[in-house]
Amino acid sequence: MSPIRFPRPLQPGDLIAVTSPSSGVGAAMHPRLEVARRDLEQRGYVVRVGECMDGTRHVSAPKHQRAEELMGMLLDPEVRAVVPPWGGELAIDLLDLLDWDALAQAEPTWLVGYSDLTTVMVPLTLRTGWATLHGSNLMDSPYRAPDGLAHWTELAAATGAVTQCSPGRFRTAPHGDYIANPDTTVFDLDAVDGWSVLGGGDAEITGRLIGGCVETLGAISGTPYADIAGFGREHADEGILVYVEACDFGPYDVARILHGFRLAGWFEHANAILVGRPSAPDTEGFTQHDAVADAFSDLGIPVILDVDCGHVAPYLPLVNGAWATVTVRDGQGEVTQTLA
Repeated sequence: MSPIRFPRPLQPGDLIAVTSPSSGVGAAMHPRLEVARRDLEQRGYVVRVGECMDGTRHVSAPKHQRAEELMGMLLDPEVRAVVPPWGGELAIDLLDLLDWDALAQAEPTWLVGYSDLTTVMVPLTLRTGWATLHGSNLMDSPYRAPDGLAHWTELAAATGAVTQCSPGRFRTAPHGDYIANPDTTVFDLDAVDGWSVLGGGDAEITGRLIGGCVETLGAISGTPYADIAGFGREHADEGILVYVEACDFGPYDVARILHGFRLAGWFEHANAILVGRPSAPDTEGFTQHDAVADAFSDLGIPVILDVDCGHVAPYLPLVNGAWATVTVRDGQGEVTQTLA
């Protein structure tokens, strides 16, 4: 593991590269892809779309081709950020094909995304020290950030501390409403709710952020690619903030994986755990919140529920490796990240 290294802040005119390390883009989604590309250009960036974008199968290209394109973009000094169209299913097949030593020696580039991209972003932070940005994927980039939140490009452009406040609203519909309306830029945040602390009360905690999607991290939690326990030991003097969020898994699956993270030592040096608002429904007699309580209630650290990160809009961007202060008071959540 290495000290955290932050990519140079994004600036107007910078090159953003697009590739699909996991699932590509089918023909029906090409209109949204074009809207998303234009959105980044209107924000002042140059956009280059790679070759690994095919959406006719479960992955965009053979794994060696996907690994080569991703490596090329991350090591290209002209590329300042790499963002996928969305997640997918099998980015895990890239992990033993990437040249981690070359990445550790290179100037860091922003790798942006969530869901299946967690499979690459967390190892990139742990093994090379690169800060990575867990936020929107490319298809979500045209959405305007609600009041209180930053667009991922704004966070990647920051030079110091960035404070974000939960808008206190979220979207109950599944993510991906741009399927019917490729031009959509406004979140339909139709439900009201804030953050809360498991067991009640308020909280204010600090630590270094690390985390991502439960489904994908669960697959690598016992491998050298997700040694969050080691990351915690390395940062034991300051402590870490582990954030987790789930996509499709129900409460029993989530509980099993969270227990697995606990047994792997992920929280031994954690000052708190942030849990993203779940997108999958509850099971009768056992809710998503029950799953979190079952795994975490005996840890003796604050557990923050319904954080706006992950698969439920709005998409609060978080930087793996950033120093953060998280506050919850009267249901209102705030996080300040320092990118330095």
